[in-house]
Amino acid sequence: MATQHKVGGEVDAFCTRCKLTLAHTILAMVGTKIARVRCNTCNGDHVYRSAPGTTDKPSTSSRSSGSTGGTRAPRASKEDKVIISFEEQLAGKDIANAPRYSPKDSYRVDQVIQHPTFGLGLVTAVRGNKVDITFKSETKTLVHAAGGAPAEKPAFNPPSAKATGPADKPQAEMTEEPASPANNPAEG
Repeated sequence: MATQHKVGGEVDAFCTRCKLTLAHTILAMVGTKIARVRCNTCNGDHVYRSAPGTTDKPSTSSRSSGSTGGTRAPRASKEDKVIISFEEQLAGKDIANAPRYSPKDSYRVDQVIQHPTFGLGLVTAVRGNKVDITFKSETKTLVHAAGGAPAEKPAFNPPSAKATGPADKPQAEMTEEPASPANNPAEG
């Protein structure tokens, strides 16, 4: 039989300062639950912690009795979860003709590939130039469609030594030869 608690009443609770289950005065309640208490021994205020071995949580039989108290959907239990093994995911796929992985090649979702290190894998997601591939031990994110024909890649042209276009100075001044020491009065 549960006793009705009220603010100002007493309850046995675990004191966080004394580290013992002692008598406490109830300071605050939220609905029918005790929220805050004061230890009658050390006068320390803290959140209510029930005495070890007791609980204020409803039992599983009262929780499943039908009334959920709101519009929430019941949580899925562990029995409802379906786990598909790696072998079941590969069932019906053409494993014999799985291409070898290369970062230059392009892949699509549900394609089976053969990786030189991780073994047989199944493409589960494609994002730009990256793919998520599920292998037997783990899922890896790898690069794909990184290569193309050499003509598609921009060619590198190093800068040329001589000026070919407009600059700070007119072209005529840049092409003049340096003055000889005989013509320059400052040197000599």
